[in-house]
Amino acid sequence: MPKRSDRNAVSPLQLGRASKLPASPAAAALDRVANPHRGTTYLVRFTCPEFTALCPITGQPDFAHLVLDIVPGRWLLESKSLKLYLASFRGHGAFHEDCTIAIAKRIEREIAPRWLRIGGYWFPRGGIPIDIFYQSGATPRGLWLPDQGVSPYRGRG
Repeated sequence: MPKRSDRNAVSPLQLGRASKLPASPAAAALDRVANPHRGTTYLVRFTCPEFTALCPITGQPDFAHLVLDIVPGRWLLESKSLKLYLASFRGHGAFHEDCTIAIAKRIEREIAPRWLRIGGYWFPRGGIPIDIFYQSGATPRGLWLPDQGVSPYRGRG
């Protein structure tokens, strides 16, 4: 994981700068910025409808629609760094479960959100779709939590 000279910096490290695609998820930096509404319970949703990783056995691509719901604490997750982090999985071999949970755990480690939920809606492989869901604890009281809006896979027709 890249070293940071100041983990509490207000300005992100990648936003507004040319940034190369990280070679791997471990090499990717996730930037954070101060939450200007720290005392307010609100939801931030990131949607990645074209997530790609590689099957660790066959090397074939696997595709997913990811939905991340985050209730920020002290920090917000900067979106450009998230985009580059998620894109770094394109050359990474891991099972659906590992990708989905690793993303959640990394975000928890980097920004310590009050609450996090991820839905990994994976497209069928061998005729079986695999959906992975994780949340960090009980939904915060008073939070409006909309449906993730991804229909279950129903096949053709």
